[in-house]
Amino acid sequence: MLIAQRRKPPLAGIWSLPGGHIEAGETAQGAALRELAEETGIEADLKGVADVVDVILRDDAGALREHYVITAFYGVWTRGDARPLSDCQAVEWVDPSALSHWDMTQGTPAIIQRAAGLLERPAQ
Repeated sequence: MLIAQRRKPPLAGIWSLPGGHIEAGETAQGAALRELAEETGIEADLKGVADVVDVILRDDAGALREHYVITAFYGVWTRGDARPLSDCQAVEWVDPSALSHWDMTQGTPAIIQRAAGLLERPAQ
């Protein structure tokens, strides 16, 4: 699986999955493919959704500050050489069974494990 080290705050220096915001009029899948290419230089054939995660941020008083909905797609590499671009300071291909030594955003290892399991399923 390909992971990316964040270059910018929040969580600069932490490893996560490549991704970003959806642009107006763009589909979630289109945004995932665009962000993957912009951040890592690779293209992929998306096979499905591994998970959907809500990230709800509150201030010290408990008031809602921001709410993000993250759709984590999984797929297979089709072309390109992985390299850090735009918002990434590094990218790495990692074995999904060896994630414990990476400093990752919360929930990322579980999403990677789920995606790996989905990719191993026989095509229906």
